[in-house]
Amino acid sequence: MFHYPGAEVPGNGIAASRFHWTPGWSAAAALCGRGNLVGVLAVFTDLDGTLLDRDTYAFEAARPALDLLSRHGIPVVLCTSKTRAETEVWRRRLGNSAPFIVENGGAAFVPPGCFPFPVPGAVERGGYLAIEFGDPYLSLVSALKDASLACGVRVRGFHDMSPEEVAQRSGLSVEEARLARQREYGEPFLILDPTGEPALLAAIERSGKRWTRGGRFHHITGGNDKAGAVRILSDAFRRLHPDLTTVGLGDGLNDAGFLRVVDVAFLVRSPDSGALSVMVPRGRLTAGTGPEGWNEAILQLGVR
Repeated sequence: MFHYPGAEVPGNGIAASRFHWTPGWSAAAALCGRGNLVGVLAVFTDLDGTLLDRDTYAFEAARPALDLLSRHGIPVVLCTSKTRAETEVWRRRLGNSAPFIVENGGAAFVPPGCFPFPVPGAVERGGYLAIEFGDPYLSLVSALKDASLACGVRVRGFHDMSPEEVAQRSGLSVEEARLARQREYGEPFLILDPTGEPALLAAIERSGKRWTRGGRFHHITGGNDKAGAVRILSDAFRRLHPDLTTVGLGDGLNDAGFLRVVDVAFLVRSPDSGALSVMVPRGRLTAGTGPEGWNEAILQLGVR
């Protein structure tokens, strides 16, 4: 049995001291091209458009798969462009106590006691061990403004928006929008001159920053991405169980990097599916969208 010290098994109503992975079932060896998988999994998932409905943010359609993973103590690591403040809300709603990744890999947050060994590079931050990969937020706001001025393409970032405007543009409530504006490692933005998009993105790259595109917004980041954070946490999990199989689920172009580094990749159907399939050619495309597709993918793994 695989022990994940210090975390609580979500949804079982018992204050457990660890996750228990139960070996003995097959994780559908054909999915990742090798036989005899031991059946020890860690799941990394995007939120918006993947586990959550793109428009309503509902996740009830994924409940059967979430409950199944919970019964086996399989960790579901949220890997999102959302802020830490937003993600903490979703962890509570989902009953999730696993580590989590925020702001397109800007940082990974590990609850205390999750791993029975020091986490390399981690610092204490807000009650967690934080592994920080991203640049400070205000430096990214400044870099975005400089890139906009350099190429003459107008942008509007979260730093420029009120909570009410963020809510209107994202479909969030005003309170949720306030949490979304609590940025630490990345700045979401709109390109107000769409024909200037290539020039703006090139200017961002020349500044030494990265950009990515989610479901509604572009994002400017430092040298981080979701893939780097997924690798770090995967390595930590594998110190506990060397035969771990990692599973990734995403729907957007900003998910491509981490979907390429997991063992089993699912592409949850979305408007970006065509381009994402080219970027992640071994990814398996779901028939359903959002939480319906998420549920479909997890049930394909053969967990009993």
